[in-house]
Amino acid sequence: MDSFEINKILGAVLGCCLALLSLNIAAGALFTPHAPAKPGYDVVVQKQAAPGEPAAPAVADEPIAKRLASADATRGEQSAKKCAACHTFAKGEPNRVGPNLWGIVGRAKAAASFNYSAAMKAAKGNWTLEDLDVYLKNPRGMVPGTNMTFAGIARASERADLITWLNAQSDNPQPLPKAAELAPASDRRAEMTPR
Repeated sequence: MDSFEINKILGAVLGCCLALLSLNIAAGALFTPHAPAKPGYDVVVQKQAAPGEPAAPAVADEPIAKRLASADATRGEQSAKKCAACHTFAKGEPNRVGPNLWGIVGRAKAAASFNYSAAMKAAKGNWTLEDLDVYLKNPRGMVPGTNMTFAGIARASERADLITWLNAQSDNPQPLPKAAELAPASDRRAEMTPR
């Protein structure tokens, strides 16, 4: 091989190295990270009310009767999948970690053949729509000491859907309010007036 061929090969190698070096410099100029003005991360901390200072009022949910009037049992069945790990819903099915929930609406609290916690056994009365709404929102808030470890369902409309579906899982479902029943009396009179 003569010296002219060697010079062409070395020139090609040096040209490639020069092209790579210039690309590296250009990419470094375009994508250089900027140093923050203040090092570290911003940690957002919610302001707590000082002791003795009144806390901000919590946003109240709509009444359960109003939410049940527009609730959907199909969506409630989907929500019940959260509960299916611990509960069964069909008539005659066995208990799991929690009791079978067939006919829960209107049933006495801690009435099923299940080993309830002492706190739940101490709860009196029947499971009303309002009680179920409060319990599903925060089980340990309603019955401190309950064995139910479920955190609760925060969204009010989801609880209403679930309660509607649970109500249907019964031999004698409780009557649920209809949207027309909840309308103010003046609205109902206007609807009944002939035009």
